[in-house]
Amino acid sequence: MNILMVLTSHDRLGNTGQKTGFWLEEFAAPYYVFKDAGASVTLASPEGGQPPLDPKSEEPDAQTAATRRFHSDDQARQALAHTRVLADMREADFDAVFYPGGHGPLWDLAEDGHSIALLEAFGRAAKPMGLVCHGPAALRHVRTEDGASLLRGRSVTGFSNTEEAAVKLGAVVPFSIEDEFRGLGGIYEKGPDWDSYVVIDGRLVTGQNPASSEAAARALVRLLRDDMP
Repeated sequence: MNILMVLTSHDRLGNTGQKTGFWLEEFAAPYYVFKDAGASVTLASPEGGQPPLDPKSEEPDAQTAATRRFHSDDQARQALAHTRVLADMREADFDAVFYPGGHGPLWDLAEDGHSIALLEAFGRAAKPMGLVCHGPAALRHVRTEDGASLLRGRSVTGFSNTEEAAVKLGAVVPFSIEDEFRGLGGIYEKGPDWDSYVVIDGRLVTGQNPASSEAAARALVRLLRDDMP
């Protein structure tokens, strides 16, 4: 199994003067699900190199077994510090793709032409795609071969309006995932705020929030194993 993980390169939280980036748990938990399943994992980001880490994901109450494992894993830390440039990635080289969240993807991956083309290629190839929390923002402009939104008629989830309000960023983010997905014809689903909630629609796996990261990654691995002879 060859899995590509795509992280944000965006570090500015709108006009707040605060920093954002990727959310550590949403990277670490899936990373270890994939590694423990025997997968080869490649990390990429729009700018390559070290992607920005949302500083709030380093606070004590955001730590989990996966984040603690990451902090003591020199190999993983080195891999994260040297992500490859997203524009160089090709769907043909991977069996699946996974997008962690953090607020950063709302600004860069949602609009990045290379990311959009990559996801469209994975869709055409019917390869598994997993995205969690704000990672699903990368689906915003992704289309099918007939030009329709990839989300039209698909069951999906992502960070909810109530969760965005709870972190007081509803007026800061460039768009609401919940509202955007519904507007694009997606069948947006959600569970209780902050609980793990994963939606699987064909080869598309989406998770609602950080707590959904591990379950979303496990669902992606199950899809890959189903493909094995």
